[in-house]
Amino acid sequence: MLRSVKASDYMARDLVTFTPDTDLFQAIRQLLARKISGAPVVNAEGALVGVLSEVDCLRAILTLTYHEEEFGGKVSQYMSKDICTIEYDADIIKVAETFIKNGMRRLPVVQHGKLIGQISRCDVLRAVEVFALDG
Repeated sequence: MLRSVKASDYMARDLVTFTPDTDLFQAIRQLLARKISGAPVVNAEGALVGVLSEVDCLRAILTLTYHEEEFGGKVSQYMSKDICTIEYDADIIKVAETFIKNGMRRLPVVQHGKLIGQISRCDVLRAVEVFALDG
């Protein structure tokens, strides 16, 4: 049954992450180099404190241009702080419902408030495919 499949079974564990003090342009370079559209932001204790997306970066660049500033600032100034997450032990049905409800492409996976991975819509489909083949 799909309810026995957990987010932690299909999440990615090797993530690009930033700290709140990461330089904005350094973060943008990493997003471009890794060809990813965003990354979680974690504090020194590993707790998820935000997400920096391409949209956040574009917003930052427009703000800097508007104010005619040349420096970028820190990730903490531009990251999204209102984050939708999923618990590591959430079943795959709950993950799918969260994707549908929030229209997101990926969700940070947390355990006791600490980031332990990320799950995407594609990961959910992969879980369903595996279950369908085994079932």
